[in-house]
Amino acid sequence: MSEGILTVRELTERLRENLEGTFPFVWVRGEVTNLTRPGSGHVYFSLKDSDARIQCVWFLQQQRRRAGHGRDFDPLTGEVCDVPHPSPSEMLRNGATMLCAGRVSLYAARGQCQLVVELLQGEGRGMLALAFEERKRKLAELGYFAVERKRALPYDAGRLVLITSATGAAIHDFLTLGARRGSGAQICLFPASVQGGAAAAEIAEAIHRANAQGWAQVIVLIRGGGSLEDLWPFNEEAVAEAVFRSRIPVLAGIGHEVDVTLADMTADARAATPSHAAQLLWPPRAELAQRLDDARSALRRVAADRLAGRERSLQERTKALRWLSPSRFLARLHERLERMLSALEKIPPRRLADAEGRIVLTQNTLRANLVRALERREHALSGLTSAVENANPLAPLKKGYALVSTANGDILRSVSQTAPGREIHVRLDNGRLSAIVGVVNPE
Repeated sequence: MSEGILTVRELTERLRENLEGTFPFVWVRGEVTNLTRPGSGHVYFSLKDSDARIQCVWFLQQQRRRAGHGRDFDPLTGEVCDVPHPSPSEMLRNGATMLCAGRVSLYAARGQCQLVVELLQGEGRGMLALAFEERKRKLAELGYFAVERKRALPYDAGRLVLITSATGAAIHDFLTLGARRGSGAQICLFPASVQGGAAAAEIAEAIHRANAQGWAQVIVLIRGGGSLEDLWPFNEEAVAEAVFRSRIPVLAGIGHEVDVTLADMTADARAATPSHAAQLLWPPRAELAQRLDDARSALRRVAADRLAGRERSLQERTKALRWLSPSRFLARLHERLERMLSALEKIPPRRLADAEGRIVLTQNTLRANLVRALERREHALSGLTSAVENANPLAPLKKGYALVSTANGDILRSVSQTAPGREIHVRLDNGRLSAIVGVVNPE
């Protein structure tokens, strides 16, 4: 082979060395396409933009996201955290815009330029933010944030459980403002860590204890501001689930106004700050004083109306009693009698005599009609009595007849109903007797 003529392998080796020497480590942004995950565990895909495309390979041994002490970190920002979050493998999908870091090399078997990926990250978002969005999507699908399940907070709450750090600024702000509002309340503090690895379990346990106790009207969950990592216990599923399962309404006031956690979103009500939580729970004293004045005025109006109604009713009953009193009744009778006597005195004597005669005639007529009616009724009763006596089946017994029945009590109407040797019963007018049939002679 002539000097200066390269084999294909030699050329590809030189190209690979030049590429890797020129681009030992680069960050590349692009849209993922042609993603494949063969059984080897390696991941193959392309990064593209509107004008170009480059092949990428992410070898299995590079798919590690652990720092030296076993904690997760963001390869782009260096953010280190102890909370779970979506892995780069989970984020890698067709259509996603990704940031990939690695070395540019040449795949000799195909003579193809490719990016050997060492680090991979979603564009512009830290791992905690990605974990937050992924968990928010999951809880939203489970109905944790549904508006229809959220309950109203009690007005001017009188009994509440406060879950927060016993030494933080949040409890001071909350109690200071609360002391100037409302009509007074009993507060039971359930101290819990609000930052660190043990905080989520302590917060969830405090919510469960408050529900088991069943004393409070509302559960208040507060914490001061901080970074996303500082507030992360309130993004844990255990806390969100405890808030979701709570039988007692939950008010969350976590961080500052711009801070929104999954506990805030799940709670029945969200306050922008711990101080705002106190404002939502208790109205200003001036408002309560005004409501009290309004209630007093309304009570006076109701009392006045009630007394006026009772006075009217008493007056009506007094009039009724006067009208129904015995003396008043006798007076009315006396007045009627006097009017009748006056009317009689005005009637001529002849008319009175005629009226008296008509009255006597009417009495005689009524008396005669009554006698005739009684005679008719007596005659009819006598006929009914005779009919009843004639219909009596025992009446013929007085004339010497007898009523004969079998041993079973059936009336004996035919000789075919008995036979010699059978017992029969005979009823006479003045008693009964039993006999044995000796001879049967049919006719």
